[in-house]
Amino acid sequence: MRKSILVGVCLAALLPATAQAQNVEGRVGKLESEMRAVQRKVFPGGAGQMLQPEVRAPQGEQGPGPGSPANSAIIDVTQRVTSLEQQMTSLTEQIEQNQNRVRQLQDAFDSYRRTNDARLKALETGPAPIAAGGPIEPDDASNGGPSRPTPRPDTAAKPSTTTPAPTKVSVEKPSTGDAAEDDYMYGYRLWAAKQYPQAEAQLKKVVADYPKSKRASYAQNLLGRSYLDEGKPSLASMAFYDNYKKMPDGERAPDSLLYLGQALTKLNKPADACKVYDELNDVYGAKMAAAMKGQVAAGRSAAKCK
Repeated sequence: MRKSILVGVCLAALLPATAQAQNVEGRVGKLESEMRAVQRKVFPGGAGQMLQPEVRAPQGEQGPGPGSPANSAIIDVTQRVTSLEQQMTSLTEQIEQNQNRVRQLQDAFDSYRRTNDARLKALETGPAPIAAGGPIEPDDASNGGPSRPTPRPDTAAKPSTTTPAPTKVSVEKPSTGDAAEDDYMYGYRLWAAKQYPQAEAQLKKVVADYPKSKRASYAQNLLGRSYLDEGKPSLASMAFYDNYKKMPDGERAPDSLLYLGQALTKLNKPADACKVYDELNDVYGAKMAAAMKGQVAAGRSAAKCK
């Protein structure tokens, strides 16, 4: 009879401790599940990286001694679980802050990309045509190309009704057996003879027929110069930009940026001209000849670049 009463008393004492242990186990299981989710978020892909929770028993506490209550171990585990829950809350807050920073950085980058795309699109479409200015005739031989005959200064002459009308000079097409070279030189001779519409049609044909030839870069650049000499800086700017954009490794790509800066200056866009000169220095500065560097300096001065 005594043994039955004693067993009953022991069971009654153990029931609250057992319920408390089950409650703690439930909290620990939940925390472990949440911790694994956080680990997957912090370390996507795994790679074996895991954060170990800094859970320590409170200092100064000793293990249960003789005669200590049976539920002291459960109280200790409860305190450690509470500490783990606090660390989980702190880690979750840090993740949310990092996500907010990432969103802010993404928004700033998207804004920059939209602005930059709009500027490039405006440059690609080219400026609107305006009244043409005087032609620019830089020496093509200074950069290794064929030299253009220097025109003689006009001599003063008395007007006369008997002066015959100027006749168009006949331009002969070369025939060396190299089709790309012959077509380009024919376009160059037309340009040198100031027959600009004919020269422009011929130079466009060279670019279309021989896109892989080195003369394609020459022809596209000379097309822009023909427009510039004809007093059409708007068309010239588009031709120069196309040469740089489509054939950046071509031999006349640096020249096209130089003349693009001059065309933009004629179009009263000095700020854009300065950006083009900066691009020329950044991309081709190490390869530029001394003569071109002097032309760049003159162009920056004309555009009043800082």
